Amino acid sequence: MVANLDTDVLVIGSGIAGLTFALRVAEFHDVVLVTKKARLDSNTNYAQGGIAAVVDRNDSFDRHVEDTLHAGAGLCHRHRVEALVKYGPQAVADLIEWGVRFSEKGGSLALGIEGGHSHARIVHSRDHTGSAIESALDEAVEVHPRIRTLEDHMVLSLRSECSEGRSRCVGAWVLDVEAGAAVEVSARATMLAAGGSAAIYCHTTNPSIATGDGAALGYGAGAILANMEFIQFHPTALYPAEEHAFLISEALRGEGAVLRSQDGDAFMSQYDPRGDLAPRDIVARAVHSEMKNSGNPHVWLDATNLSAELLETRFPSILKSCHEKGIDVRNELIPVVPAAHYMCGGIWTDTDGRTSVPGLFAAGECACTGVHGANRLASNSLLEAVVFAERAASRMVQELPFISAPRGSTGSPPPDLSGFPSDDLQGVRQGLRQLMWDKLGIVRTLEEMREGSARLSKLRQWWSTVQAEIASSGDGLRWAEAAELLNMLDVASFILRCALWRRESRGLHYVTDYPHKDNECFLRDSFITPAQ
Repeated sequence: MVANLDTDVLVIGSGIAGLTFALRVAEFHDVVLVTKKARLDSNTNYAQGGIAAVVDRNDSFDRHVEDTLHAGAGLCHRHRVEALVKYGPQAVADLIEWGVRFSEKGGSLALGIEGGHSHARIVHSRDHTGSAIESALDEAVEVHPRIRTLEDHMVLSLRSECSEGRSRCVGAWVLDVEAGAAVEVSARATMLAAGGSAAIYCHTTNPSIATGDGAALGYGAGAILANMEFIQFHPTALYPAEEHAFLISEALRGEGAVLRSQDGDAFMSQYDPRGDLAPRDIVARAVHSEMKNSGNPHVWLDATNLSAELLETRFPSILKSCHEKGIDVRNELIPVVPAAHYMCGGIWTDTDGRTSVPGLFAAGECACTGVHGANRLASNSLLEAVVFAERAASRMVQELPFISAPRGSTGSPPPDLSGFPSDDLQGVRQGLRQLMWDKLGIVRTLEEMREGSARLSKLRQWWSTVQAEIASSGDGLRWAEAAELLNMLDVASFILRCALWRRESRGLHYVTDYPHKDNECFLRDSFITPAQ
């Protein structure tokens, strides 16, 4: 078992934001990086499309900004979007410097186009960009002398101490899963980069570890959350969408693939003049509508008009995964359905990654930086993760020399959950995921959301009753599973609270009872402030 640790900086999460941040800060300070699974098991690793950046002389920052604002349906913060977009070319250059090999064409970066973009600006590594980025950053972290990585360790709660009349984050209690024991990690500053929460839905493109740990941990430490109702559903996951659905990249439509109904008709032009390249919220609702009206379990994605050479060189992962399902993409239509994909809300931060809690920073999908608004523009997520992780690292490096080391232990570790009944954990987890899909999905109703809220309250009551009766078993894996479920219950409640508050339809939040935007009352972010 790892003994209690002291470090300058604690980083929680090993996706693109956490790794980027760790590498930058480790140029000046010692870093402990905690990840609850293998380092490559993150949402970054599954990102296919690419990273949006203005690197073509015929493109412009203004166009990328306007595309982002338009997709965000009125809730993006313009000055934050401008900061994101203007740093895009440098973010790509930084990734190349760290060893990421992007696809090229004619000696320059190859650029794709995706939904909502007015220009080709998606820098990519064929159709496995996330994996290419994650691998390069992971190798750089592994050999860095000032970064210590703890795999198979799960953060249970953040630690705090009172400083100058305010509570300050000073590290975390971390579960050593193999040893089944909690470890105290003391740090002068902490970065939360723990990823998203789409695994709280039964059909998702995310890995099972995407259980909203970051939002739950941040809230538990007193951090303000924002815009939790905006869950993005990717319109084209391979059918049947199993527990971890395979994503069919939007880049395929960018190259000319077409969505078709069961009758073979191209339908997207009926929903938006941009057709198959409309923003994701519009395409996902269109697919949902086609499925509901026809009674069919999926729609078709037709890539048979693309050349075999293009498919084989640009989309090898998609071809391989479809082939394993008996589908020849070159000659056959692909059955697709929407699946939960990305959390646009999260821990509210400023443009330097600072949360409302001193000493606590956040970046990546668990953060809400104000750039996505009510709907994220395709391929802006990897860009945001790099840009704001770098900004946070720069700010932390400036502040850390003036922050003293924590005074020592700040109380008892979180409750031991290793004795939680295993069958109960799995059953409630699956029930919660189905509840979120049924009651808070692509298209919502006020009645269904209220039903979901009532059922969630009963699950929380069950949790409290069982927790009061369990005894320690020393089973670290079961403890981790219980902690994940608690985070999922917390995040589900955050999403429902924001969704019930927003009585309008905007971006990813579409409510049949309120089918239109209400700019007079709701042209603003939704916030959840922990009780003081």
